[in-house]
Amino acid sequence: MEKALSLEELLAEYREETEEIVEAILEDGSNPDAVYMIEHHLSCTDFDVLEKAAIACFKKGYEVTDPEECELEDGSIILSFDVTVEMNLDEEAIMEDIEKLVVLAQSFSIDYDGWGTYPEE
Repeated sequence: MEKALSLEELLAEYREETEEIVEAILEDGSNPDAVYMIEHHLSCTDFDVLEKAAIACFKKGYEVTDPEECELEDGSIILSFDVTVEMNLDEEAIMEDIEKLVVLAQSFSIDYDGWGTYPEE
């Protein structure tokens, strides 16, 4: 059985992933000065818990999307929502949001599933 990562280890992994994502986006020719829609993904299997987490995110000033049902590769169903933030592609600012959202996700025993964005010209 795998040992759960500490918060510091988890954030270190997200920092590395964030650097890779930003680098890939910019290498693909996206505008480094554009404002991007950053989507942080949170999920779990319990709608009531997910809803409470979404409300907590909203109360912290984040925009949240409506919950969605997603089917995983193994056929199981999870529920998810996104926290959306419009910002420049700034790794430190993204990491600040990641840290806040990981801590919030852990407090509700839900999963923080990373972030993504779309290329900008």
